[in-house]
Amino acid sequence: MSQALVKIAAGWLLGLMLAVAGAIVAVNLVNNSAASPQQPVREYLDALQHGEGERALGILRATVPQSNAAMLDGTALQTAASRIANVKLGDAEERSGNQVMVPMEYTIDGSRLRTEFLLEKSGTEWLMFNKWTFVPAALPTVDVSVVNASEATVNGIPVNMPNGRNSFAVFYPGEYEASLNGEYFAAPATHATVSARDVPAAPLNLLTEATGGLKDAVGDKVKQFLDSCAAEAVKQQQLQPDCPFYHATNNRVTLGTIKWNITEYPKISIEPFGGRWVVAPLEGKARVTAQQVDLFTGAVSELNVEHDFSFTTRLDINADTITVTPLLSF
Repeated sequence: MSQALVKIAAGWLLGLMLAVAGAIVAVNLVNNSAASPQQPVREYLDALQHGEGERALGILRATVPQSNAAMLDGTALQTAASRIANVKLGDAEERSGNQVMVPMEYTIDGSRLRTEFLLEKSGTEWLMFNKWTFVPAALPTVDVSVVNASEATVNGIPVNMPNGRNSFAVFYPGEYEASLNGEYFAAPATHATVSARDVPAAPLNLLTEATGGLKDAVGDKVKQFLDSCAAEAVKQQQLQPDCPFYHATNNRVTLGTIKWNITEYPKISIEPFGGRWVVAPLEGKARVTAQQVDLFTGAVSELNVEHDFSFTTRLDINADTITVTPLLSF
């Protein structure tokens, strides 16, 4: 009987030892996976990819600096994280103060990047499983500027740009794109990659240009002015009308024969200057034809002269209204 009890006890002891060993292995496995320092990073990335800014902010334990918060949620946030690919989390590296650093390597648009996350051990769960949290810090910001405009698009979201500038709080890592696509003004897209909380991101500077639509609209108004001016000069039979063009002569011109027409219309160039948009000086050609009499000889001849002309304008744009005011000097 005693030998049987010893065998039973030995069996129970072996089973207990195996159970304890299994529990230790299980705890270690959990601490190296679900309870590892990498787990909060995985959860944070998941929140970014789903555009869940509130959850991401809570996991990161970050503070939001004084800035525009348009990039911290929804489509703008998803867009920032959508280009993150080939993610690889490295082993945690010990740091002072019961902290660890978790490196993450990844690519954005084919460029290989690295972000380091600082975490700290904040306790245990069920007395066995480690609990890790991010070390609190402020979010980085991205500065955006736009020439002669009060709005822009950042990561697909229309944003206000007071005095042509704004600063946006952003999560990291992420890719941020600013652009301007208006009917009359546009700017090519610019990109900035934010890979760390303490590395300043390159500012997004939008170099606004007048669109072809605006140039065509201004060109139509200039053409209308010149055609109208030429028609009025013919109607009034004037060689020196209130127009950018004129003809001076010592001969006597026969009234009823004077004709003006525009042979070359100005090319339109619109540039920013002094906080507004200006039309570059306009240059063109006009032809005058008429019958003229030489006052000394009495000879009659045909007048047919092409004149270069130039003038400036003032451009005013209010909502959908474009006003072009010719500025003539006599």
